[in-house]
Amino acid sequence: MTWHRRAGSPAGLAAAIFFAASPAVAAAAVAAAVVEPISDTPVAESFAVHGQFTYVEQESAHFNAPYAGANSLSPGRGAETLDATLYLGRRLWPGAEAWINGEIDQGFGLDDTLGVAGFPSGEAYKIGKNQPYLRLPRLFVRQTLNRGEASQDESRATVDPAANQLGGTYRENRVVITVGKFSVGDVFDMNQYAHDPRSDFLNWAAIDAGTFDYAADAWGYTAGAAVEWYRNSWTLRGGVFDLSDVPNSARLEPGFHEFQSILELEQRHRIAGRPGKWMLTVFDSRGRMGLLDDAVRQAQSSSTPVNIAAVRAYRSRGGANLNFEQQLTADLGAFARLGKAAGNVEPYEFTDIDRTVSAGLSLQGTAWRRADDTLGVAAINNGISSARQRYLNAGGLGVLVGDGRLPHPGPEQILESYYSLSVLKVAHLAFDYQWINHPAYNRDRGPASVVAVRLHAQF
Repeated sequence: MTWHRRAGSPAGLAAAIFFAASPAVAAAAVAAAVVEPISDTPVAESFAVHGQFTYVEQESAHFNAPYAGANSLSPGRGAETLDATLYLGRRLWPGAEAWINGEIDQGFGLDDTLGVAGFPSGEAYKIGKNQPYLRLPRLFVRQTLNRGEASQDESRATVDPAANQLGGTYRENRVVITVGKFSVGDVFDMNQYAHDPRSDFLNWAAIDAGTFDYAADAWGYTAGAAVEWYRNSWTLRGGVFDLSDVPNSARLEPGFHEFQSILELEQRHRIAGRPGKWMLTVFDSRGRMGLLDDAVRQAQSSSTPVNIAAVRAYRSRGGANLNFEQQLTADLGAFARLGKAAGNVEPYEFTDIDRTVSAGLSLQGTAWRRADDTLGVAAINNGISSARQRYLNAGGLGVLVGDGRLPHPGPEQILESYYSLSVLKVAHLAFDYQWINHPAYNRDRGPASVVAVRLHAQF
């Protein structure tokens, strides 16, 4: 499915308002703030244009597959994805910036992005097309506000210009408010070593906690608002976001009748003089979801195929995850995530993982005179509840997995390694290998090897 933008649409009107806001509107917004807005400095950007291009070609090797279902990974298949994004940003008034992203996408993930809960390409969406198509993934405003009176010894942070971030200097203690359409991952569960499939790891369960069933449409974006409160070495974040109209849908729910709330606590620290941080993220989704055991019982009593949609009712699915990162040397960093989500109900947006542990290392190539190169390695262990095992064994289909049966379940274990080679100042060529044991939690299939080549350029 393609989302076409029409002139005169509400989002288009919002974009016009954001980028042509009058001084009177800006002054009114600043005057209404309960805390002092960040004042522009000589280094603050007023307008920015950035762009990126990413191409990924991925192939699965032949592996043991005695049977397959509708959502199975196939041996010996290949797929490719391509996306190009234009980022336009403008400062509206002191501390406020607006961003709009236009993107062209093309291609599919392996087996139409099916077959592995920890899917091997974060560049693959749940919807694909053979021909390029245009989307508007982000359209948002961010307001940064000082807290209280400035002190002479208060440290300040300089933010470098980047896509969706105007360069400038910010006070350490501040409030940041983001409203509009964007990705939950733009604000929550961030990790500098494992969070961007365009530049680091590719696996879904490496770049995000596999249990973080964050609100999103089929491309990973939603509408909502987030508030971040920075206080010295601590940050408290909260947000409310729109779920899709039905689980794993291309359309968001009109009117926020189905929604997700998120709370995150971050603490930054130094160990032996090296920076690091940890984050605790908790989410709760409220929408029409089906209980797994109810779907199995209904199928058995009616002698019909398992249909999770037939037992959906308004209920909650919650979860929590911890996220760690730590610089070990000037060139070596470590990261880890662990998470748990409710295993008795279907996942709403992300993937079929009820518990997860991941950890890895990221090494810059300074030691071999390639300072702009990066070598990364990660290990992932994903698990599911006994209720989900019964559901899959009865023939149920998850968001990404479903081999038609699951008589011998096991943990989905993944090893990923990549080497990102700097070929130009603005471009990297990466080679990625993933070994997937028990794909879709099935001991009868695999292990599968998946290789990929990624070309990424940005300005």
